[in-house]
Amino acid sequence: MAAEARLPKPGWLKVRFAGGGRYAAMKELIARHGLHTVCEEADCPNVSECFNAGEATFMVLGDVCTRSCGFCSVTSGRPDGVDYLEPLRLARAVEVLGLDYAVITSVNRDDLPDGGASIWAACVRAIRRRVPGCRVEVLTPDFEGNWEALRTVVEAAPEVYNHNVETVPRLYRTVRPKARYERSLELLRRVKDIDPAMTTKSGIMVGLGETAAEVLQVMADLRAQGCDLLTVGQYLQPDAKHLPVARYWHLDEYAELKRAGEAMGFRHVEAGPFVRSSYHAGEQARAAGRGG
Repeated sequence: MAAEARLPKPGWLKVRFAGGGRYAAMKELIARHGLHTVCEEADCPNVSECFNAGEATFMVLGDVCTRSCGFCSVTSGRPDGVDYLEPLRLARAVEVLGLDYAVITSVNRDDLPDGGASIWAACVRAIRRRVPGCRVEVLTPDFEGNWEALRTVVEAAPEVYNHNVETVPRLYRTVRPKARYERSLELLRRVKDIDPAMTTKSGIMVGLGETAAEVLQVMADLRAQGCDLLTVGQYLQPDAKHLPVARYWHLDEYAELKRAGEAMGFRHVEAGPFVRSSYHAGEQARAAGRGG
């Protein structure tokens, strides 16, 4: 991969500069509470915009992932133990920030019997106790198909349950070698089985070599599981060690995916080159009728 030349970025694809406004203050607060954000760990292109708006997606269970996906810049390896005080620090940070909508994600913790589900549930409950008016969205891994672990998180009652399929089935072996497309679909279906009223959400990256027809089929598969919300964004290569960009999708193509998704019955579709799973998450939830 390192030897392949990168595709030149189109003129309209400009990554935002990280800095200004509340950016430094947000970074300091997150560090002071011993927390991690996927905004920083995954080199999100929206980090400046979101930090300046006082928004962040908190990453729990450490910053070392047991998986090594071809698209992700989060460090992979053997994680340390579990910090059982993390939910309390997270809730305190949400309070200090004055958030009314908090998004939580994590690294994969395949080293833990429940994949970290008990910490997930503790985080949701700690936020509710400390900031009763705050709505919570979770973006979880697949827990390796441990459906009791899934139940633990669902029964903590987040407003939105997000799990990304990331790419089309044909590319899973390259993009997500330790994941299974069918398992991700089953997870989203089982969330609805446990709590039919819970809003579910998923996300797709484009630009890894998929076709438009394949993306539309994934969208249809997600709707078949009752998935309510969808995000579609452009894959951006973090560095030469990760998968190269196969092509950059045009703005018109994102607009077409949005129209197609809404026609399929998604309650809200966020599609664009810089869209990520938690980008404008609170606005997406409100558009889907989750209040706030």
